[in-house]
Amino acid sequence: MRDLIRYFVGGIRGLALLASLVTGVMMAPLAVAADEAAKPDAENTGVYTGEIVLGEADAPVTIIEFSSMTCPHCADFHINVLPALKEKYIDAGKVKLIMREFPLDGLALRASMLARCSGESKVKGFISIFFEQQNIWAASENPIEELARITRLGGMNQQRFDACLANESLMKQLVQSRQDGQDKYDIKATPSFIIDGKTHSGLSTIEEFDKILKPLLPDA
Repeated sequence: MRDLIRYFVGGIRGLALLASLVTGVMMAPLAVAADEAAKPDAENTGVYTGEIVLGEADAPVTIIEFSSMTCPHCADFHINVLPALKEKYIDAGKVKLIMREFPLDGLALRASMLARCSGESKVKGFISIFFEQQNIWAASENPIEELARITRLGGMNQQRFDACLANESLMKQLVQSRQDGQDKYDIKATPSFIIDGKTHSGLSTIEEFDKILKPLLPDA
């Protein structure tokens, strides 16, 4: 994983990055501006291309999470830390979490595409299930087939699945999300979190989030 991070973060730009991500998934038989409203993708009606947000729009603190679908530490955050963060801060209206894609490889890119192709009402659920079952599909000899199995259970037929993976504009959007993370926030690893304008990498417990959030929320 460290080699992948060094490879993809090391100065790759534009179409070269896109080509490398696509090639990565073919060899292995998951950004929009913060204020941009959700809108359907012209190539595939129902694709969700807006911000993926947990929490109230007017929450006093915003966390931007950059994650990759094939990153084990990202899966650990979503499975073991996010529920506590949601209970203590997000559901209480104190924090808003914006999830942005930072695909480390072609497989992560495809999984993120499929999550968005599920539509606005299902995108968060697909992200959760992909992380929960990451050790199954990401380690499979045929990860695309495993992703197809999961998406079928979520109501996506083969035609939509194939159309999603061929959706070039969505692919470019997610590659741009990664590029924006690098250029604007100097993201080098996943998961990384932007809290009160500062970049934090390696946060792995709710206690670490407490230390950062409580000074920003006097009444917390």
